[in-house]
Amino acid sequence: MMTRFEELGWRQSPMGEISLRRRFDAEVQADVYEVKLDEDFLMSSLFTVAERELAHLGLERVVGEDLDVIVGGLGLGYTALAALEDPRVRDLRVVEYSEAVIDWHERDLLPDTVGLAADDRVNLACADFFAAAMSDEGFDPERPGRTWDAILLDIDHSPSRVLHSPHAEFYTPEGLRAMTAHLKPEGVFAIWSDDPPDAEFMQVMFDVFTGVKAKRVWFDNPYTRGRSSNTVYTAIRA
Repeated sequence: MMTRFEELGWRQSPMGEISLRRRFDAEVQADVYEVKLDEDFLMSSLFTVAERELAHLGLERVVGEDLDVIVGGLGLGYTALAALEDPRVRDLRVVEYSEAVIDWHERDLLPDTVGLAADDRVNLACADFFAAAMSDEGFDPERPGRTWDAILLDIDHSPSRVLHSPHAEFYTPEGLRAMTAHLKPEGVFAIWSDDPPDAEFMQVMFDVFTGVKAKRVWFDNPYTRGRSSNTVYTAIRA
Protein backbone atom coordinates (compact mmCIF):
# COMPACT_ATOMS: atom_id res chain seq x y z
CA MET A 1 0.00 0.00 0.00
CA MET A 2 1.35 3.44 -0.96
CA THR A 3 2.18 5.76 1.96
CA ARG A 4 0.41 9.09 1.46
CA PHE A 5 2.14 10.96 4.27
CA GLU A 6 5.25 10.45 6.41
CA GLU A 7 6.95 12.76 8.88
CA LEU A 8 10.70 12.28 8.43
CA GLY A 9 11.91 14.55 11.20
CA TRP A 10 10.95 17.35 13.54
CA ARG A 11 12.50 19.41 16.30
CA GLN A 12 11.47 22.26 18.56
CA SER A 13 13.25 25.58 18.00
CA PRO A 14 12.93 29.11 19.43
CA MET A 15 10.86 30.00 16.35
CA GLY A 16 8.55 26.98 16.69
CA GLU A 17 8.45 23.34 15.66
CA ILE A 18 10.27 22.72 12.40
CA SER A 19 9.43 19.53 10.53
CA LEU A 20 10.17 17.66 7.33
CA ARG A 21 7.51 15.55 5.73
CA ARG A 22 7.12 13.47 2.61
CA ARG A 23 3.75 12.96 0.98
CA PHE A 24 2.55 11.40 -2.23
CA ASP A 25 0.88 14.06 -4.35
CA ALA A 26 -1.81 12.66 -6.62
CA GLU A 27 -1.81 15.83 -8.75
CA VAL A 28 1.79 15.31 -9.90
CA GLN A 29 2.00 11.57 -9.18
CA ALA A 30 5.22 11.94 -7.22
CA ASP A 31 6.60 12.21 -3.70
CA VAL A 32 6.81 15.81 -2.49
CA TYR A 33 9.06 16.92 0.36
CA GLU A 34 7.93 19.86 2.48
CA VAL A 35 9.32 21.87 5.38
CA LYS A 36 6.93 23.43 7.91
CA LEU A 37 7.42 25.80 10.82
CA ASP A 38 4.52 24.98 13.11
CA GLU A 39 1.62 25.15 10.61
CA ASP A 40 3.38 27.52 8.21
CA PHE A 41 4.69 25.94 4.99
CA LEU A 42 8.22 27.17 4.30
CA MET A 43 9.22 25.29 1.16
CA SER A 44 8.35 22.42 -1.12
CA SER A 45 10.35 20.23 -3.48
CA LEU A 46 7.59 20.89 -6.00
CA PHE A 47 8.57 24.55 -6.38
CA THR A 48 12.34 24.99 -6.64
CA VAL A 49 12.88 27.09 -9.76
CA ALA A 50 13.32 30.40 -7.95
CA GLU A 51 15.50 28.87 -5.21
CA ARG A 52 17.87 27.66 -7.93
CA GLU A 53 17.68 30.99 -9.75
CA LEU A 54 18.70 32.78 -6.57
CA ALA A 55 22.11 31.13 -6.93
CA HIS A 56 22.30 31.45 -10.71
CA LEU A 57 21.30 35.12 -10.86
CA GLY A 58 23.44 36.08 -7.90
CA LEU A 59 26.61 34.33 -9.02
CA GLU A 60 26.36 35.44 -12.65
CA ARG A 61 26.92 39.00 -11.41
CA VAL A 62 30.11 38.08 -9.50
CA VAL A 63 33.40 38.85 -11.22
CA GLY A 64 36.43 36.67 -10.56
CA GLU A 65 37.51 33.12 -9.78
CA ASP A 66 37.89 31.01 -6.63
CA LEU A 67 34.69 32.35 -5.12
CA ASP A 68 33.81 32.26 -1.44
CA VAL A 69 30.03 32.21 -1.04
CA ILE A 70 27.54 32.41 1.81
CA VAL A 71 24.07 30.87 1.54
CA GLY A 72 21.68 32.04 4.24
CA GLY A 73 19.22 29.23 4.93
CA LEU A 74 19.74 25.59 3.99
CA GLY A 75 16.13 24.45 3.63
CA LEU A 76 15.77 21.66 1.09
CA GLY A 77 19.22 22.49 -0.30
CA TYR A 78 18.34 23.65 -3.80
CA THR A 79 20.05 27.06 -3.59
CA ALA A 80 23.26 25.53 -2.24
CA LEU A 81 23.22 22.79 -4.86
CA ALA A 82 22.69 25.33 -7.66
CA ALA A 83 25.59 27.43 -6.36
CA LEU A 84 27.87 24.40 -6.64
CA GLU A 85 27.07 24.22 -10.36
CA ASP A 86 29.31 27.27 -10.78
CA PRO A 87 32.84 25.85 -11.16
CA ARG A 88 34.32 29.03 -9.71
CA VAL A 89 32.89 28.32 -6.25
CA ARG A 90 35.73 27.35 -3.93
CA ASP A 91 34.09 27.60 -0.53
CA LEU A 92 30.34 27.44 0.14
CA ARG A 93 29.30 28.16 3.72
CA VAL A 94 25.61 27.53 4.40
CA VAL A 95 24.39 29.30 7.52
CA GLU A 96 21.36 27.46 8.93
CA TYR A 97 19.65 28.25 12.23
CA SER A 98 18.18 24.80 12.84
CA GLU A 99 20.31 21.81 13.77
CA ALA A 100 17.44 19.63 12.58
CA VAL A 101 17.70 20.88 8.99
CA ILE A 102 21.44 20.24 8.92
CA ASP A 103 20.81 16.75 10.31
CA TRP A 104 18.34 15.97 7.49
CA HIS A 105 21.03 16.71 4.93
CA GLU A 106 23.79 14.90 6.78
CA ARG A 107 21.52 11.83 6.77
CA ASP A 108 20.65 12.36 3.07
CA LEU A 109 16.89 12.30 3.69
CA LEU A 110 16.24 14.43 0.59
CA PRO A 111 16.78 12.51 -2.67
CA ASP A 112 17.41 15.57 -4.86
CA THR A 113 20.30 16.83 -2.72
CA VAL A 114 21.97 13.61 -1.64
CA GLY A 115 25.70 14.22 -1.16
CA LEU A 116 25.42 17.97 -0.60
CA ALA A 117 26.66 17.81 3.00
CA ALA A 118 29.60 15.60 2.01
CA ASP A 119 30.89 17.90 -0.76
CA ASP A 120 34.41 19.10 0.08
CA ARG A 121 33.48 22.69 -0.83
CA VAL A 122 30.53 22.79 1.57
CA ASN A 123 30.45 23.81 5.23
CA LEU A 124 27.09 23.56 6.98
CA ALA A 125 27.25 26.02 9.87
CA CYS A 126 24.57 26.04 12.57
CA ALA A 127 24.23 29.73 13.38
CA ASP A 128 21.89 32.71 13.20
CA PHE A 129 22.45 34.29 9.77
CA PHE A 130 21.01 37.66 10.81
CA ALA A 131 23.08 37.94 13.99
CA ALA A 132 26.24 37.06 12.04
CA ALA A 133 25.40 39.46 9.20
CA MET A 134 25.07 42.42 11.57
CA SER A 135 28.03 41.54 13.78
CA ASP A 136 31.66 42.64 13.44
CA GLU A 137 32.89 39.03 13.41
CA GLY A 138 30.76 37.89 10.46
CA PHE A 139 30.14 34.37 9.19
CA ASP A 140 33.41 32.59 9.98
CA PRO A 141 34.20 32.33 13.72
CA GLU A 142 37.73 31.13 12.95
CA ARG A 143 38.44 34.16 10.75
CA PRO A 144 36.60 37.19 12.17
CA GLY A 145 36.05 39.88 9.57
CA ARG A 146 36.43 37.50 6.63
CA THR A 147 34.78 38.81 3.46
CA TRP A 148 32.85 36.95 0.77
CA ASP A 149 32.25 37.24 -2.96
CA ALA A 150 28.51 36.65 -2.67
CA ILE A 151 25.82 36.35 -0.01
CA LEU A 152 22.65 34.53 -1.13
CA LEU A 153 19.70 34.74 1.26
CA ASP A 154 16.56 32.59 1.36
CA ILE A 155 15.08 32.48 4.86
CA ASP A 156 12.03 34.72 5.26
CA HIS A 157 8.93 34.74 3.06
CA SER A 158 9.89 38.24 1.98
CA PRO A 159 11.52 41.37 3.46
CA SER A 160 8.12 42.44 4.75
CA ARG A 161 6.92 38.97 5.86
CA VAL A 162 9.54 37.62 8.22
CA LEU A 163 9.44 34.30 10.05
CA HIS A 164 10.73 35.77 13.30
CA SER A 165 10.24 39.41 14.31
CA PRO A 166 13.94 40.12 15.12
CA HIS A 167 14.74 39.47 11.43
CA ALA A 168 12.97 42.72 10.45
CA GLU A 169 15.93 44.83 11.59
CA PHE A 170 18.10 43.27 8.89
CA TYR A 171 15.91 44.60 6.06
CA THR A 172 16.62 48.24 6.93
CA PRO A 173 19.40 50.43 5.52
CA GLU A 174 21.31 50.01 8.79
CA GLY A 175 20.99 46.23 8.75
CA LEU A 176 22.03 45.87 5.12
CA ARG A 177 24.95 48.26 5.56
CA ALA A 178 26.23 46.15 8.44
CA MET A 179 26.10 43.09 6.19
CA THR A 180 28.06 44.78 3.39
CA ALA A 181 31.11 44.85 5.67
CA HIS A 182 31.28 41.09 5.03
CA LEU A 183 31.20 41.45 1.24
CA LYS A 184 34.31 41.98 -0.85
CA PRO A 185 34.43 45.14 -2.98
CA GLU A 186 31.91 44.64 -5.81
CA GLY A 187 30.61 41.56 -4.00
CA VAL A 188 27.03 40.55 -4.71
CA PHE A 189 24.04 40.28 -2.39
CA ALA A 190 21.00 38.33 -3.64
CA ILE A 191 17.75 37.57 -1.88
CA TRP A 192 14.69 35.41 -2.63
CA SER A 193 11.17 36.67 -1.97
CA ASP A 194 7.79 35.01 -2.26
CA ASP A 195 6.20 38.37 -3.11
CA PRO A 196 6.31 40.50 -6.29
CA PRO A 197 8.98 43.23 -6.43
CA ASP A 198 8.47 45.62 -3.52
CA ALA A 199 9.08 49.31 -4.31
CA GLU A 200 9.75 50.18 -0.67
CA PHE A 201 12.37 47.46 -0.26
CA MET A 202 13.90 48.40 -3.63
CA GLN A 203 14.45 51.90 -2.25
CA VAL A 204 16.16 50.47 0.80
CA MET A 205 18.41 48.46 -1.51
CA PHE A 206 19.21 51.55 -3.61
CA ASP A 207 20.24 53.37 -0.42
CA VAL A 208 22.90 50.75 0.26
CA PHE A 209 23.95 49.09 -3.02
CA THR A 210 24.57 49.83 -6.67
CA GLY A 211 23.21 47.91 -9.66
CA VAL A 212 20.02 46.89 -7.86
CA LYS A 213 17.77 44.56 -9.87
CA ALA A 214 14.55 42.71 -9.11
CA LYS A 215 13.58 39.84 -11.40
CA ARG A 216 10.35 37.91 -11.26
CA VAL A 217 10.98 34.20 -11.74
CA TRP A 218 7.99 32.38 -13.24
CA PHE A 219 7.22 28.67 -12.95
CA ASP A 220 4.38 26.28 -13.70
CA ASN A 221 1.97 25.65 -10.83
CA PRO A 222 0.17 22.29 -11.14
CA TYR A 223 -2.36 23.27 -8.47
CA THR A 224 -3.59 26.40 -10.23
CA ARG A 225 -2.84 25.01 -13.71
CA GLY A 226 -1.28 28.36 -14.40
CA ARG A 227 1.92 30.25 -13.67
CA SER A 228 3.21 31.55 -10.35
CA SER A 229 6.21 33.70 -9.54
CA ASN A 230 8.78 34.59 -6.91
CA THR A 231 11.25 37.49 -6.95
CA VAL A 232 15.04 37.48 -6.85
CA TYR A 233 16.75 40.76 -5.91
CA THR A 234 20.43 41.20 -6.76
CA ALA A 235 22.76 44.09 -5.95
CA ILE A 236 26.44 44.96 -5.84
CA ARG A 237 28.41 46.40 -2.96
CA ALA A 238 29.26 50.00 -3.80
